[in-house]
Amino acid sequence: MSQNNVTEEMADTVETSTQGHVTPASSGPKRVVVDPITRIEGHLRAEVIVGDDGVVQDAFVSSTLFRGLEIIARNRDPRNVPLLMQRICGVCTYSHYLKSTMSMEDALGITIPYNAALVRSLMDATLFMHDHPVHFYQLHGLDWVDITSALKADPAKASKLAFKYSDNPVATGENDLIKAQETVKKFAEHPQGLGPFANAYWGHSTYKFTPEQNLIALSHYLKALEMQRKVAQMMAIFGGKNPHPQSLVVGGVTCIMDMLDPARMAEFMVKYKDMANFINNAYYADVVMAAEMYKDEPSVMQSIPIKNFMAGDGLLVDRNEYLLSKGMILDGDLSTVHEINEDLITEEATHSWYQIDEPLHPYDGDSEPKHTGFVKGESVGPDGKMIHSENIDPEGKYSWIKSPRYDGKPMEVGPLASILISYARGNKRVVPIVDEFLKKTGLPLTALYTTLGRTAARMLQAKVIADHGLEAFDNLLENLKVDEESCTKYTIDNDKEYKGRGIGEVPRGMLSHWTRIKNGVVSNYQATVPSTWNAGPIDAKGVKGPYETNLIGLKIADLSQPLEIIRIVHSFDPCIACAVQVMDVRGNKISEYKVDPLYGGVCSV
Repeated sequence: MSQNNVTEEMADTVETSTQGHVTPASSGPKRVVVDPITRIEGHLRAEVIVGDDGVVQDAFVSSTLFRGLEIIARNRDPRNVPLLMQRICGVCTYSHYLKSTMSMEDALGITIPYNAALVRSLMDATLFMHDHPVHFYQLHGLDWVDITSALKADPAKASKLAFKYSDNPVATGENDLIKAQETVKKFAEHPQGLGPFANAYWGHSTYKFTPEQNLIALSHYLKALEMQRKVAQMMAIFGGKNPHPQSLVVGGVTCIMDMLDPARMAEFMVKYKDMANFINNAYYADVVMAAEMYKDEPSVMQSIPIKNFMAGDGLLVDRNEYLLSKGMILDGDLSTVHEINEDLITEEATHSWYQIDEPLHPYDGDSEPKHTGFVKGESVGPDGKMIHSENIDPEGKYSWIKSPRYDGKPMEVGPLASILISYARGNKRVVPIVDEFLKKTGLPLTALYTTLGRTAARMLQAKVIADHGLEAFDNLLENLKVDEESCTKYTIDNDKEYKGRGIGEVPRGMLSHWTRIKNGVVSNYQATVPSTWNAGPIDAKGVKGPYETNLIGLKIADLSQPLEIIRIVHSFDPCIACAVQVMDVRGNKISEYKVDPLYGGVCSV
């Protein structure tokens, strides 16, 4: 949960590569390395070239560790593969489970029962309601909230202030706030310091909350930990367990007894409403507070350069109606929403550690590795001195993430894309919520095209689901009165070849799984995930993806404390474990990694 300390990271680099040789930093562009970026799923490295004015001139983002599931899927029974695919990630388990199952059903021409579709949608809603608050508080929140400042706050004053942002504030009574302070003070008094809040950039000049506002957000941070347990229990009601639920099968769902049990259904509804209350009166309130205080902070209000957005539909609430709309926006033009032509989706690996560089459609994707590592260079170390380090070579391959493109264009996916596309389509559930937020904060619609806007969009998506997701629950109850079917029968012809995909919106954006089936088994498999779209490296035309372009032009106040870099990268909610799936099936050594068990640091050797 702590933020990275760039100074410590540099010291580690010196130790492993050059025995600590340092030279005074000269004038001119300097390289700043943040590795690993913490509070994400997976391992991610960011390198930026910064001018004497502190402005980022160029940026490179690399996934530095890999895992393998796409090749593992080959030659397996299509009915078993979804259970494997949910192991791509420990956070997005249901997302991959669902889209993998959908890919098999699309390939085999299976239409699942209405009950099964609604149950899947409700399970999906619980994942969104779990994932977004976890991202804001436990992963991204400390980029906005100064914990040490919260310890100086007046709890009585903060308790009154909370009513400015919500009519029914959560966990902000004076006693709640005193307890929150006492909890963190216990960490601060420990020999290791602030515990989960240690090793961060407290006091940074770009923190804007007052002590009382920091205390309100801190209390919500702690409350969010409690709510995580409750929303995980919601998933388990229909999924059997969480993480890695087990009730989805190719053809439908197996949780018919839970669907027919009034006590289980009532438990789901009560927990759903409890979580919705937290989203509406804590999460929403804190993002409104952030919009008020950060609206003049350049590092979060800089306009994003890539304004091509793509989203899938998400969360079925009726037979043909979804909460979230699909489509594309190009060049930020909200007047036209384009339909997605799936044939125009490709992935290339010109600057990724794979053999095949040419753009390939996911149906024909290839993940044969070609790891080349980093090159020796220099970067900014402690006290502004230059140290020898292993750096990204922008002319070569530098990431395990591929570069997806739509008709050759980089696209941003994620809650911002989903909210903008739903808004542009006039989605009757989304438009009022967005308009209310903009009115409450006084921000123009264009403010959504920023890091603040991306963070706000994730909350707005959660609010749409909190306010309207139970429509699927009500429709399920009504349909169960006349229909208890939960699974469709089907056959697999071993003499036929099939191909299919599962595609749609998940918490981090548009996710798609693509499968080919031959001789009754999977012959090829690819997952094109949200963090691949957003975090991919330069393509063959020299065009960067969203992560890298969002960092260029950023002004960094203190090169030894690059909070601004981390805040922007975190706004995408990186899931690098999802974005990287590769293994060498011949058992050849690709690279070695040394893990320090005391500090959790990882370095290539």
